[in-house]
Formats: sequence, C-alpha cells, structure tokens
Amino acid sequence: MSIRLIGLLVLLLTLPLLGNAANTPCSGSKGGIARCDGPLFVCNDGSISGSKRNCSAERSGAGSRTLRATGEATGDCPCGSGTLCTGSRGGQYCMTSSGNKSYSRK
Repeated sequence: MSIRLIGLLVLLLTLPLLGNAANTPCSGSKGGIARCDGPLFVCNDGSISGSKRNCSAERSGAGSRTLRATGEATGDCPCGSGTLCTGSRGGQYCMTSSGNKSYSRK
C-alpha cells in the first residue's frame, strides 16, 4: 500500500514538469530563435517560424519594426530585413540565406 502512495506522490510531483514540454517557435531542426522581425520569429536556420505568436510583444527589446510587403524581386526581401515579398497567389515570404522561400503564416 505504501508503494502505491509513493507512486501517486511521484506522479503528482512530475505532472507540472510535463506541461513545460510545449513546442516553442523555431523548435526542432530550425535551431531556435535568432531574432524578431516585427511580429515574426526569425529562426537560426534563416527561415520564418510558423508560430502565430507575436515575437516583438513577447521578447523585450526586440523592437517592433513594421514589415513592408513588396512585389519586387526576391533579392529585395531577405529574411530579417523587415521586408516580405508577395507571391503570385498573395502569399508573403522572405528569402533564406540558402535561397529558399520561407512563407509567413497568415
């Protein structure tokens, strides 16, 4: 009977720790958060996080630059520059350092 009580006590003590295992912006292979680009999280791999959270609101001193959307050439919108290009179907993206498009979540 005391073994069950100890097991229950251990379970109750570990439950709060399990709640802290949630995903964060730029988690996994993206390598973590590098910086904010207005409300967007720019990841260490150069892409934009798909998170719906607001980076500049969550990270103090991150700045709250306003992103501008352009329809110009893809070289004018590198990730982290504060500029997003607009694709032919209306999606907004920036170009990563590896030359891939990283789309912003709507």
